[in-house]
Order: sequence, then structure tokens, then C-alpha cells
Amino acid sequence: MSKKRFANLLLEDGSMFEGYSFGATRSVSGETVFNTAMTGYPESLTDPSYRGQILVLTYPLIGNYGVPPFEKENRLLKFFESEKIHIKALVVSDYSFSFNHWNAVKSLGEWLQENDIPGIYGIDTRAITKLIRERGVMLGKVIVEGTEEPAEFHDQNKENLVAQVSVKEIREYGDGDLNVVLVDCGCKFNIIRCLLKRGVKVIRVPWDYDFTTLDYDGVMLSNGPGDPQMCGATIANIKKALTVGKPIFGICLGNQLLSIAAGATTYKLKYGHRSHNQPALMAGTDKAVITSQNHGFAVDTSSLDKEWEPYFINLNDGTSEGIRHKNKPFFSVQFHPEAASGPVDTEFLFDNFIENIRHAKNK
Repeated sequence: MSKKRFANLLLEDGSMFEGYSFGATRSVSGETVFNTAMTGYPESLTDPSYRGQILVLTYPLIGNYGVPPFEKENRLLKFFESEKIHIKALVVSDYSFSFNHWNAVKSLGEWLQENDIPGIYGIDTRAITKLIRERGVMLGKVIVEGTEEPAEFHDQNKENLVAQVSVKEIREYGDGDLNVVLVDCGCKFNIIRCLLKRGVKVIRVPWDYDFTTLDYDGVMLSNGPGDPQMCGATIANIKKALTVGKPIFGICLGNQLLSIAAGATTYKLKYGHRSHNQPALMAGTDKAVITSQNHGFAVDTSSLDKEWEPYFINLNDGTSEGIRHKNKPFFSVQFHPEAASGPVDTEFLFDNFIENIRHAKNK
């Protein structure tokens, strides 16, 4: 191994964490967030919801199983959530330079270097997480020895991140008997996989496309990065779809967009929900599910119209985890039922969505 290159994480409150570089040799700035998962870093790094963020992984050992092959299935990368890495930088505690897995083709460090993404190891990532939880969301800079420090702290939430990560043209997958429009606000590939597994045709459209002009049976509103208020065109199209009345299912950002279209308001969370094991209660029942979450904004359910009601509630802090219409086939959740690498407790929601579509068609 070559000589260690120093690298630091500087937070906007002045906190400095010193470590070593194992990724690209450049310095960057962005919002600093954390993830508590034990596995799944290939999926997290390619999740468009992390667009422009410095990702801190709390699990201490990262890189030990390398990076899987870039093979495709149904025209989608089989082991990733999009075509590229979306984070600004990666921060870990203990990076494993030696990887060992039957499906690995390269090291995490090599992958980061090839994609010009800085990585730091040798840092107490749990101390960073504790700091963020106490003081709230903070911007940060990753400063790699021998490179120029960014002049300013960069807040990517002031940009329309959804426009950056959405497809630019319509794409179709599968050949099922049901047409599901997927509004791509930064969708994870596993949403498409979960739909294809249920035998539907997926029509993936750009975030601002008026999908109500298409022949469709149901609408899937995807996850995505940033402030939902940036997606005015999407919200306008959802309002049209609500008058059409065909089934709608929203995930993460899709939950926020459906809520705004239904008349509710959203707000920025202190530090967001960034973990693989968030418990959520199905409203009106004693059924609790374990969920994967990654969002910085939430819905104020008290602002919902009387025709809507809470669907799930976060058992940690009581925040909204989803909404549903009392009489029509519209629902959405703040967590990820398509979560990869898991948990998969709530994938049944895809079945519910498809059942809603078939029921609506057979009326």
C-alpha cells in the first residue's frame, strides 16, 4: 500500500475530523448525512436520493465485500440503484483494503477513484452522527491533502436536484398487461424491479412530464433528492391525476409530492431519517413494520384535507410515514418498501398497489 494521504472532514460549525484518503484525490463540499446500514454501500452510493451529499456510514467496517459486477438485467444494472454514484464523498471508520466476496470485481476504493469521488477512513463516524443528531443538518467539506479546499460550503438543496437525476426521455420496461407510469424523480432501480416482478409494463417518464396524456392504469411516484417544493411541475401533474382517479402509489419524495398535491405542507427535519431499521406503525392497527429510510423532509399530516388520513406513523418520533385517501386508491409511504439491501417487511405494498389497479380496471 502506498503512503497514506491525509484527508479531513470539516463541518460548518467548525468541527474537524482527521483521517486518510482512499478515494479520488480532490476536495468537495455538500450536506453531511449518515446511514446506519450494516450492508448495502453499492446501493446507497448509487441511490439518487443522496445526490450531492457527503455520506457518513456508521457501521465500522466498510469495503470488505468489494463492489459487484456491472452486469444488466432487464436493461437495469443488477446490483446497483442507478447508473452512477450520486454522493459527493464517502466517510467511513475502518476501510478494508482487502475485499473477499464471490461476486466482487473490484475494491470500493478503486470504484470511487474511477468515478472521481473522494473517500475518507480512520474517522469516528458515530461521533459525527451524534453531532448531527444533536445540532441538526450541517454542511461539510472533505479536504484531501494536496488539493484545493472549496471556497464555500455548498448547500445542494437550493438546486433542483430532481431535474439533475431524472431521465430525460420516456423509457419502457416489461410487457405486462398493466401499464404503470413511473414518475422518475430520482427512482431507485429496485422500484422498477419490484414492479416488473409483478408482471406489469413500466413506463418511466421524466419528473416534469405530463403523464396524464398517456394510456395508463396506475401511477408510481418515485423517491428522489432535495426539497419537494422544487417539483412544481410534478405536483401540478399529480393534481391532474387525482381528478382522473386511477390508483397512485408514492414512495419517499413521492409521498411528499402526493401530500402537497392533496393540500398538505412539508417541513425540513432536524437531521432526517437515515437508517435501515426505523419502526413504523400502520395507523389504526397494532401492526408495526421495520423500514429503510433516507429523507430530510417530512409531511405535516395535520395540514391534510379531511378526505385523507395518516397511513403509517414513525414509532421513534411520531412523524408521518405515509398517507392514504379514505375512499379512493391513492396512498404513499415515506419509507422504502423496495429497500435494497433490505429490510423487505413492506414489499407487500407493491401487491396492494397492483390489486388496486386490477380492481379499478374490473369495475
